[in-house]
Amino acid sequence: MTIIVLLFLLVGCSKEKAEPKPDLDDNVAEEVERKPMYSYPLTGEPTEIQSTNRAVSVMINNHPAARPQSGLNKADLVFEVLAEGGITRLLAVFQSEMPEKVGPVRSARPYYIELAKGLDAIYIFHGWSPDAQKLIQSGYVDDLNGLYYDGTLFNRASFRKAPHNSYITHENIIKGAEQNGYTLEGAPTSYKFLSENDEIDGTAQSNVTISYSNKDFEVHYEYNPSLKKYLRFSGGEQTVDYETNEPVLLNNIFIVQMDHTVIDDVGRRKVDLTSGGKALLLQDGKLREVIWENVDGRIVPYLNGGEVRLVPGKTWINIVPNIEKMVSYE
Repeated sequence: MTIIVLLFLLVGCSKEKAEPKPDLDDNVAEEVERKPMYSYPLTGEPTEIQSTNRAVSVMINNHPAARPQSGLNKADLVFEVLAEGGITRLLAVFQSEMPEKVGPVRSARPYYIELAKGLDAIYIFHGWSPDAQKLIQSGYVDDLNGLYYDGTLFNRASFRKAPHNSYITHENIIKGAEQNGYTLEGAPTSYKFLSENDEIDGTAQSNVTISYSNKDFEVHYEYNPSLKKYLRFSGGEQTVDYETNEPVLLNNIFIVQMDHTVIDDVGRRKVDLTSGGKALLLQDGKLREVIWENVDGRIVPYLNGGEVRLVPGKTWINIVPNIEKMVSYE
């Protein structure tokens, strides 16, 4: 009996020794293999398949009577620039995702058109200035103009008055592109982005205010450490989506100084998008002075001769005539 027991124990021990232990290297390799190989060009966020979507840009009304807007929380990139009369308008650029509805849509100006062209984006607007009309009618960009599609592709909201009530849906953007023979393929050139463990240089600075003209067009950004994102406020009100009340949450605030010239009695402007110059970059609650350069139409942060990497996520680019006079901190 003793011999049988010993044999049983020996067989049991040999089985335990024979079972292979999990290989940690194999687990790591499997995890690396599952990690998405691609990223969206304007946000740097991961995607399982390569994104080939063409960017779509929409002129967004930023008058107080047009707030809160629809769709800004889905924009990969937003440019905010002065129009006439001290107001700002927004060029919202969508590529990684698209809201169901966007607006209110407002009229075109040449420098917004050039910004859209730099990303090879379809340009969507409602109305135009004389110089913008000439540029668009020259075939400079693929466009959809609400003047020609009012009541068809573009619809008027009943809860607002013109010119603050023109909207377009994602479905109608696709329909309009197809009607005009515009391709919906061709992703824009990618910005460069930080990796997960990269450190961000700069001075601690959690808040910044940009004073464009009066209080209605005063922009304030506030860094939220728990979210690791910036909240945006305009005219003292947080920027949220009209339909969902979801806030606009940003990872990069890029403030660039460009020469502005008033060109007519109405107060329309010419903005120098090409010369490069002074800029500020806010990321992860830190601020640093950089410069901006126009790289094949894209407005890009540079420092010491190299492109500065962005934090993966959404970016707001504020274009101002004078950083020293218009930007302040708490």
